[in-house]
Amino acid sequence: MGRSKITVVGAGNVGATLAQRLAERGYADIVLVDIVEGLPQGKALDMLQAGPIVGYDSRVTGTNGYDETAGSAICVITSGVPRKPGMSRDDLVKTNMGIVRGVTEELVRRSPDATLIVVSNPLDAMAQLALEVSKFPRQRVIGMAGVLDTARFRTFIALELNVSVHDVQAYVLGGHGDTMVPLARMCTVAGVPITKLIKPDRIEAIVKRTRDGGAEIVNLLKSGSAYYAPSAAVAEMVIELDLTDEERTSLRRSADSVKELVGVMGI
Repeated sequence: MGRSKITVVGAGNVGATLAQRLAERGYADIVLVDIVEGLPQGKALDMLQAGPIVGYDSRVTGTNGYDETAGSAICVITSGVPRKPGMSRDDLVKTNMGIVRGVTEELVRRSPDATLIVVSNPLDAMAQLALEVSKFPRQRVIGMAGVLDTARFRTFIALELNVSVHDVQAYVLGGHGDTMVPLARMCTVAGVPITKLIKPDRIEAIVKRTRDGGAEIVNLLKSGSAYYAPSAAVAEMVIELDLTDEERTSLRRSADSVKELVGVMGI
């Protein structure tokens, strides 16, 4: 069976880094789209030439149009104007609304069965816009923020205690912004609640730093915003579980059983 196709719209820092991460995993071919002539083509060619060195055969195609995206299993929207120091995600609404609307329409027209993952800010609003424009079922339009916000929270906890991030389990709920809700009470390190390991004032500081995680990077960079962690978050979201034939058969059997049960209800 051939590799599936993943489209990444936006060949800036987030989009290009994501395309590289996906290519290196080797399970999908990548289409990188951008309106700037030559930019996605050049970056795609560069990634292709890295294949023999890193050891992947994924095909990476750069384009300024959308015809090459047809039949994509997953489409990631990273395009839009990035934040600058002093700007909130909400400041980007009007500008990025037009961009995300147009991109979504182009993608849906060519890949009606795709799943959309939205990265453009303000993320929650743009995900809702993509949902309404695409008219897809809500489970096929996903915002990237949860994985990223949780990763930031885990990072800051690990730094505070000088432990491995692998030992830190954390939960962040709510929107991707100042109102997000990091659940300190439910976070653990090697099974131990952080409320037993970190003083309350330090926990409060870590929660605040998590909420301001993107802004802190924007202020440091002066121009542009975070892209290593956001691209890693998206790459994590599009990985299909590597099931054995037996597991896949059992999963289909389970799905068929649920469908049969639903059919009995007549809905």
